[in-house]
Amino acid sequence: MEEKIKVLITGGAGVIGRLLAQRFLNNNAICILMDIDENNLTKVVDEYKNKFGSENVDGFIADFSNRENVLNTIDKVLEKYNFIDILINNAGIVTGKTLLDSTFDEIEKTMTVNATSHFWTIKKLLPLMLEKNKGHIVTISSAAGIIGVPKLSDYCASKFAAFGIDESLRMELYKNKKNVKTTIVCPYYINTGMFEGVKTRFPFLLPILEPEKAVDKIYKGITKNKTRVIFPFLVYFTWLLRLFPTGFFDWTANFLGIHSSMDNFIGKK
Repeated sequence: MEEKIKVLITGGAGVIGRLLAQRFLNNNAICILMDIDENNLTKVVDEYKNKFGSENVDGFIADFSNRENVLNTIDKVLEKYNFIDILINNAGIVTGKTLLDSTFDEIEKTMTVNATSHFWTIKKLLPLMLEKNKGHIVTISSAAGIIGVPKLSDYCASKFAAFGIDESLRMELYKNKKNVKTTIVCPYYINTGMFEGVKTRFPFLLPILEPEKAVDKIYKGITKNKTRVIFPFLVYFTWLLRLFPTGFFDWTANFLGIHSSMDNFIGKK
């Protein structure tokens, strides 16, 4: 009997984490969810245990702004499950303020949760993957990890960092001829409530994405071992625009409504 793959999802109680877990569970995987939101985590885990069997779902409370807490929690996960086949670094937060309006604490917390915590999870789980010469590390970044956006300076910085972590890791694994896979995920805004109030000027070019469709793309990308899952397609043109003078780059971003997308931001309450 083939052993089930074990998938660890950070931010597992949120919309994207929960839907990703459901997709993996539907395909006979074991899902371990980590989240700071104890109430929602308990609800999701209980629901999925009833639906998919208690042996296939587990939940661990973890604060991704606290290194020792995350490392200790992963120790507990490994003590119980020994090995993780797929790590999905999905935990994330957003403040939605201008650089000057953001406090130092808010900036540092955004960077820690959205980027620095990836180092903690990877450094804990990657050595075991290298030992077995198998595994998959998935980084949920963002289109905001490719282009800067007003009122998202800390968020963009953290997602640019997450992109860089993935790319450097991918190159290290390639250089050392290791069979551990990586996937970077960079979607436009997803309608999860996290970015409540954001607007798009041209929905046919840059739509606010529905979670189910976004997760479908992410899941297919992971299972097909794609190194990049970037959508909608227009996001790819950011790299092409960088070949032009910054004045043209900025004008284009403004024309597409990227500069004003956060003007009415409310966020998750």
